[in-house]
Amino acid sequence: MVGTGNASYPDHNSTDEELVKLFIESKDNRHFEKLYERYAVKVYQRCVTLTGDAARAEDITHDVFLKLINKMSTFKTGAKFSTWLFTITHNHCMDLARVSKRRVILVHDESPEFEECEESGLGRVLDEHVTPAMLKEALDQLELEDKAMIYLKYLDNRSIRDIARIFRTSESAAKMRLLRSRRKLRQWYRKLSGEDDFF
Repeated sequence: MVGTGNASYPDHNSTDEELVKLFIESKDNRHFEKLYERYAVKVYQRCVTLTGDAARAEDITHDVFLKLINKMSTFKTGAKFSTWLFTITHNHCMDLARVSKRRVILVHDESPEFEECEESGLGRVLDEHVTPAMLKEALDQLELEDKAMIYLKYLDNRSIRDIARIFRTSESAAKMRLLRSRRKLRQWYRKLSGEDDFF
């Protein structure tokens, strides 16, 4: 069990990266708890989006943070904590999907970010006739990696560099994979709606 240590309690102004450093140095659970408070809901939302199972996402979120606490010492100086945490979350969900060998469904009702797609980066590349409901249906046809690509870039506003890190590939490879994912989404959208290309 991690000890409480003698370090001072982290204030609200501490950055994520500072809290990681404090936790590694002191093994004080309060630093980790502060990170948990900041990111538990976000991780849960990502797990729901990637697994399509709101109830199961609670257990997965718990597992992600257990994995995180064991990986804290591997956090690299200069890295962004949120990107690192999302990478752990994404990879854990992908591992579970591979084990269960089932398609991952995007749950529209549990994804507030998706409901705001018209205001997101994805909304800006869609024409005025595209509806969230039809887009959700098209996204549901994609495999996990393609869906994650679209979600990261257009709903989570991640950079190509971040996406490359999450998928453990080069930036050029990430761009190509994103292009393929967009093409697949376009094909499904056209098949389902009969609309012209919107990408």
